[in-house]
Amino acid sequence: MTGARIKIILRGAVQGVGFRPFVYRLATEMNLAGWVLNSAQGLFIEAEGMRATLEEFLLRLEKEKPPAAVVHSLEFSFLDPRGYAHFEIRQSEESGKKTAVIMPDIATCSDCLREIFDPRNRRYLYPFTNCTNCGPRFTIIEALPYDRPNTAMKKFAMCPACREEYDDPHDRRFHAQPNACPSCGPHLELWETNGKVLTKNHDALQQSAHVVREGKILALKGIGGFLLMVDARNHDAVMHLRARKQREEKPFAVMYPSLTTIKAECHVSALEERLLQSPESPIVLLARKPAIRNLTSAIAPNNPHLGVMLPYSPLHHLLLRELGFPVVATSGNLSDEPICIDEHEALARLGAIADAFLVHDRPIVRHVDDSVARVMLGRELILRRSRGYAPLPIHLHETLPKILAVGAHLKNTIAVSVANNVFLSQHIGDLETKEAHKAFQKVIADFQRLYECTPEAVVCDLHPDYLSTQHAHALKIPVIAVQHHYAHVAACMAENELQPPALGVSWDGAGFGLDGTIWGSEFLHVKNKSFERVAHFRSFKLPGGEAAIKQPRRAALGVLYEIFGTAVFERDDLIPLESFSRSELRLLQQMLEKDLNTPVTTSAGRLFDAVAALVGLRQHTAFEGQAAMELEFAIGEACTDEIYSFSIDDLGFRNADFGMRIDDLGMRNADFGMRNDESETMNVPASTSDSRSALRNPQPAIPDPQSAIVIDWQPMILGIVEDVKCGQEVGLIAAKFHNTLVEIMIAVARAIREQKIVLSGGCFQNKYLAERAVRRLKEAGFKPYWHQRVPPNDGGIALGQVMAAARV
Repeated sequence: MTGARIKIILRGAVQGVGFRPFVYRLATEMNLAGWVLNSAQGLFIEAEGMRATLEEFLLRLEKEKPPAAVVHSLEFSFLDPRGYAHFEIRQSEESGKKTAVIMPDIATCSDCLREIFDPRNRRYLYPFTNCTNCGPRFTIIEALPYDRPNTAMKKFAMCPACREEYDDPHDRRFHAQPNACPSCGPHLELWETNGKVLTKNHDALQQSAHVVREGKILALKGIGGFLLMVDARNHDAVMHLRARKQREEKPFAVMYPSLTTIKAECHVSALEERLLQSPESPIVLLARKPAIRNLTSAIAPNNPHLGVMLPYSPLHHLLLRELGFPVVATSGNLSDEPICIDEHEALARLGAIADAFLVHDRPIVRHVDDSVARVMLGRELILRRSRGYAPLPIHLHETLPKILAVGAHLKNTIAVSVANNVFLSQHIGDLETKEAHKAFQKVIADFQRLYECTPEAVVCDLHPDYLSTQHAHALKIPVIAVQHHYAHVAACMAENELQPPALGVSWDGAGFGLDGTIWGSEFLHVKNKSFERVAHFRSFKLPGGEAAIKQPRRAALGVLYEIFGTAVFERDDLIPLESFSRSELRLLQQMLEKDLNTPVTTSAGRLFDAVAALVGLRQHTAFEGQAAMELEFAIGEACTDEIYSFSIDDLGFRNADFGMRIDDLGMRNADFGMRNDESETMNVPASTSDSRSALRNPQPAIPDPQSAIVIDWQPMILGIVEDVKCGQEVGLIAAKFHNTLVEIMIAVARAIREQKIVLSGGCFQNKYLAERAVRRLKEAGFKPYWHQRVPPNDGGIALGQVMAAARV
């Protein structure tokens, strides 16, 4: 065990209740060094010690907190130690401009939960019960200050009993803006698909439960939008939902009635249990137990994990208590559209999906999807940062200019920087539809208004065809374009409080490169105001462009063509080629030979796809990342440290002689870091398409004047082809492939001679890859950093854009 530092930010009723003395006593008892202080934005704690002790400190902090304390939000990160000598209570921070912190929506507290199930309580069975310690926040606020007239509750006049609670400083509901009861608050209605009211109030909930029991689809208006619900045990019902929602195979999230029912079907660690029951209450990815009898296999086909959550609002608690079994709880939308928030809009957009609508009359001001998280490498990793987390800021030690970052095209979020905070928006999604683009524009206007932020500059992705990029250029303020993979690395460095220099390993599906090709396997040496692309994978063509994203067999063909040339079309022993018709192969051959719609890429994500196709796992995909996920899952119980051969550049380094030192490779690049303030003068070709990437309209490559190290995957691919031919188990091949990628990281890190290694990009959602990379990098003497509170996928790009622009 090595020493570490944990940074904790608590928000809620944590000041004036003896929390700082409690933290001091607990920390000193556990021999931790560091400090605790109050600030306008919450209670901040930094503690240093052994990693296992810090994990115990975190769990005890919540379990043993002062009786009067209520934690609305607890965010923590593990960081490098700073060498504190002892633990102290620091003087409260009162200096500087106070920035409003809008709280996220908070899961139902234990006190309110007791009330709704207490027949003697006036809020018995009331689905909109809340107090100062729980309930909607971000989804009901219209403007600051956070007072009832500025919320969606302004149309509900409090009855005398609620008003008395609201005005009493000693009451749990003192100034609880959503405060209401059955006499004066919102109420439920069950609607038919034509909007006809079937029944109201608790009977509406009971009849909704009947709809689900019958195997029908219920559209439920929750806190941040509509959820589509069906019986998770009913195979036909789940398949019916898939067909109507146009979601062929992508896993569904499941809401369970209780933690006990989750533990019966999934493995749950102490940290995972904490996450499930936290105020944020996200969907948590858990390893399912070998024999699950209570769920249909259609929930998450070919997936050893389940995305599970507990009820997080009184309405969900009441419905799940009524049902007593798990339900699918998926976003109320069609693919690539934002979640519905208005009942009349839902009738129009979800009318062909749902059989009934359980609605209420409390308006939802803004859409907020469920967050998604998992525990990896002994700490939490946020994969989708939304309900429960947004719009809490990423708190920095430096003061930033006012910047608007418009994010990427996929998994879009936006961000604004105010003083030393970066406010990262809720998940918006893929900007593929008119509805998604409208939601994107609304969130930008929303954040600028809420935080009174008139940006000095707007920062966007380098890709000229992203809708977010086009929006940035239409704003008539200075625009800074930041390369996609640099933004990934900058985001990870920011949340780890890491200063340059560092070597970023940024791997994903696609990002517009400085040379006009599609990058995706980047090793970026980050400096103070720029970066160098010091290494990347050997490039290959993607026949059909964007079609290759949905057909891994095309990525495999591009890789094979790079190795064998036209001779590949004469082979009869390659699995991907067997899936094409002869006419398809003739057309693809012409495309590759004549460079017709065959964009060049170095993408690690597409290399995962190619290998998945080569081993026969997946020739077509139904959702983004499916082939790569199944390649990871195929490893299963396979246990090996074997790797395939690979070579680096023209120096002939082979990992068969892995014991050799490769430090003499040195820095083979001139300083080609693109300065952010030069981005608009770079010779980057513009595309005429309006698509999400260069894939639909490939551009001619601009010669790269630099000499980056090129990692040649050809020996690895030939080894995989040979293993397949010899009948090697797919799981073993998959493990060796992942192991090889990790050793490539180590080889490049040794070549560049940079100790700090930053792992970012969608590929590092892969648990096997991330965990092995961190372990092996540490064994090799490097210091790896990875994401915690900000997603490694494109959901974190906006933060990285802010940080890159701020360094101009």
